[in-house]
Amino acid sequence: MLGAGLDRYPVVVFNQIAAQPLDLTLYTDSFIIKGTVMTRYKRVTDVLSDPEHHFLVLTDATVDEYGSRAVATRTEFAQVNLATVLFAVSSVPVDPTPELRTIKVPEAALISIPPFRISGWIHLLPERSLAEALGELEARFLPVTDATYWSDTVGEARQTVPLLAFNQSRAQVLAPFRVVDPWAGVNS
Repeated sequence: MLGAGLDRYPVVVFNQIAAQPLDLTLYTDSFIIKGTVMTRYKRVTDVLSDPEHHFLVLTDATVDEYGSRAVATRTEFAQVNLATVLFAVSSVPVDPTPELRTIKVPEAALISIPPFRISGWIHLLPERSLAEALGELEARFLPVTDATYWSDTVGEARQTVPLLAFNQSRAQVLAPFRVVDPWAGVNS
């Protein structure tokens, strides 16, 4: 009899992971929006790069305008257009998921995404030239680890975070980055 004894095996239901809260800070051209998004994803880049969603709805949101002397706006919900997001920072580090892991090589990078600059490590596929590896980056939002971001234009001081995800379509320049000592080789 077909199906006899199948009740002894557990039923595995895929895509039934419960949504969890993820605290995010989103930076746009004009605003800093802090809040919580409910998501089934574990990685910030997955939340932001989901092709089915062009907006995020944050709960318990705070919206602050750069350079404003007014008090930040607090609201129960805020819908944010992902196309306007320059980059996002999560306040909670997320452990990598082993089954989603692809071997990559870290490369120091400087990203210009006006009015901000970001430096840190981007992770590229190995065994390619740097130009080829950069050309293969196709996700809407890309991760930068050990990231530092700042804006002299809007007066945002340097801040360092374990992970930042930037909007690749808003970045004007993504380039390899080397820290150089301007005094190296100068005899004292």
